[in-house]
Amino acid sequence: MPSKPQVFISHSSTDAWVARQISRFIIRCGARCFLDEADIDIGDDFEEKIRKAATESNELLILLTPWAIHRPYIWLETGVFWGAEKRIVGVLHGLTAKDLAKLEKIPVLLKRIDLIELNDIESYFAQLKRRIKIRGVHHGKKQI
Repeated sequence: MPSKPQVFISHSSTDAWVARQISRFIIRCGARCFLDEADIDIGDDFEEKIRKAATESNELLILLTPWAIHRPYIWLETGVFWGAEKRIVGVLHGLTAKDLAKLEKIPVLLKRIDLIELNDIESYFAQLKRRIKIRGVHHGKKQI
């Protein structure tokens, strides 16, 4: 795994602007960021790029919006990270945790983890910075 931690952002194309803003803050925290629209070129094998980025990433940030929950890749990417026992962070925008809990097709995992609202995302960035700092102190032995 590369020495600089990487966060994979999963989102709906409708939420691309918000995902780009989150990506900028993740980079400012000291991590790399995988964002499909920025990291996959026209003509690339989309699914292979997604698979490779998931393997190289330390954690998944899912932007959970009314549009994203209907996007199959969100659930595929969630499953990959869950199976690899990597951190999964759910960011709510336009939905509440109660809204999500009522939906039958939402993976139980997302109903169990502590989700964060987009308006509170600064606390995620602070925690990410702390994990990156700890990782540096332990010379890459800890995953973020």
